[in-house]
Amino acid sequence: MTDSNETTTSASGFAALQIAPEFLTALHALGYEEPTPIQREAIPKLLEGRDLLGQAGTGTGKTAAFALPMLQTLPREPAKPGRPRALVLVPTRELAMQVAEAVHRYGKARNASVLPIYGGQSFGQQLRVLGRGIDVVVATPGRALDHLNRGTMNLEDTRLVVLDEADEMLDMGFAEDLEAILTRTPKDRQTALFSATMHPRILSIAEKHLKNPVRISIARERTQAGAVPRVRQVAYTVQRAQKHTALGRVLDMEQPTSTIVFCRTRLEVDELTEAMNARGYRAEALHGGFAQDQRDRVMKRFRGGQADLLVATDVAARGLDIDHVSHVVNYDVPTDPDTYVHRIGRTGRAGREGVAITFAEPREHRLLRYIEKGTQQKIALATLPTVADLRHRRLELTKASLREAILAGELDSFRGIVAELSSEFDPMDVAAAALKMAHEASHAEADAKQEEMDIAIQPAPYRERPGSKERPGFRRGSDRPVPSGDGGGFAPRGRPDTRGPRSREQGSFTPVGSNEVAKLFVGAGRLDGMRPGDLVGAITNEAGVSGGAIGAIQITDRFSIVEVPSDSAEGIIQALRGTTIRGRKVLVRRDRDSAY
Repeated sequence: MTDSNETTTSASGFAALQIAPEFLTALHALGYEEPTPIQREAIPKLLEGRDLLGQAGTGTGKTAAFALPMLQTLPREPAKPGRPRALVLVPTRELAMQVAEAVHRYGKARNASVLPIYGGQSFGQQLRVLGRGIDVVVATPGRALDHLNRGTMNLEDTRLVVLDEADEMLDMGFAEDLEAILTRTPKDRQTALFSATMHPRILSIAEKHLKNPVRISIARERTQAGAVPRVRQVAYTVQRAQKHTALGRVLDMEQPTSTIVFCRTRLEVDELTEAMNARGYRAEALHGGFAQDQRDRVMKRFRGGQADLLVATDVAARGLDIDHVSHVVNYDVPTDPDTYVHRIGRTGRAGREGVAITFAEPREHRLLRYIEKGTQQKIALATLPTVADLRHRRLELTKASLREAILAGELDSFRGIVAELSSEFDPMDVAAAALKMAHEASHAEADAKQEEMDIAIQPAPYRERPGSKERPGFRRGSDRPVPSGDGGGFAPRGRPDTRGPRSREQGSFTPVGSNEVAKLFVGAGRLDGMRPGDLVGAITNEAGVSGGAIGAIQITDRFSIVEVPSDSAEGIIQALRGTTIRGRKVLVRRDRDSAY
């Protein structure tokens, strides 16, 4: 069969969606064969010019669902300087880079130009590229609004606006930024909004800014009866103090090729990475406290196989595109089904089977059932491997190594020794002694460490208190949602909070893992409309600092005081001086008077 026929066959599903021939060729070259459900539903409607409200999670193919129609409908004439034809808004810099790369790959056939814009990147470089004329801008809301306020970007020529992962942008405090950006786009623009969940806030934005939208909801993929699941899901009951050892033991049994371990906080990431490196694993940390060049180095080592474990927070790992992950570990039970699905979607890709492991404290079994109900998938409860289990596993590995050596041949130089010893001892004893020496050379040290770190884990079945009707995610007697993890925002109502006691009242935060705290003075306060979320959003996006590392925030009428880790203070000051907060420049410096 000829190449042209192969192209027609593999892309036939996309051809039925009225995709232009040059894009069909690009899709074939990239290995795309059949459109996903979100692509089948969304592409024709977007090509018709309809507004779209799509509910679809990570890994459903939504980037191609909006990128292909966007590229196909771009005008042929060059874009004017600083006036993009399409704008894609995303919550994080990682996702901005990932989406921009995908748009670039799809748009090569028409020489479409795309620029990612995000905090932490050189502003001057962004200005130079914008000045040449750009078809598509993929931006985080804070940096996009900064360009609009400086007059370096104009959206009057923008014909399509995409809000990707809108729920995440709202959770990170970008609601007002989104509002400000959308009001500066043409009234007759086309708008597409994608979100994993449809909270009332999402529907409110859709009602205000979308015109008679087509609504699409893509259900999560479910395994058919009798089919082998691509992701094996298992949970272990482990006391918190024993999790470090439990993780090492499970990894020794599983023998993964590469693993992402998800933690809730920056401090937990740092502590676990240090502990796993001390136990002989090659572990790398990734959280919001890393500068972009640090993140790039970490990801290069992990993708290149120079690290076994990537220990990360949810926010830091969002947008990472890694195909070879064999195992995902939830070091803590995720607080909602959407987060769980997003995490375990990192494994089991490209037709491979993956493994999702969750460590649950005895009191968290109710939370596991909540996730099972939300995902409609069973999470098997297992007993932590014992030292005897590990010894047996290592013997199996030694046996497999010996089998490979026998099949490989080249044993003639050793046969004389075996014959000589066999004349003196039983041949079975000779073979057993050789096996013992081979095993001890590979695993003796590991066996000794496991003896020292032996822990007794007894699965404790969850016993729900009689008459308990408390909703997950709400404190008794309160209708206020509890705070969410690394991003510093608030979890949507109905999401459980299992992180333990933590002070966060009236907009003040307790710093996580920070021994020394610096206080920053920000020259805008309550009279300027300043809110804690504005400060958290600016610091996390422009300075790359985790929301969990931000301490107390006090907002007075005319100024605000923010506690940050002392070693990050200067970087935060410089980052905030180079951007705008609530659409304007503000004075940022170290606080000179602690007695406020």
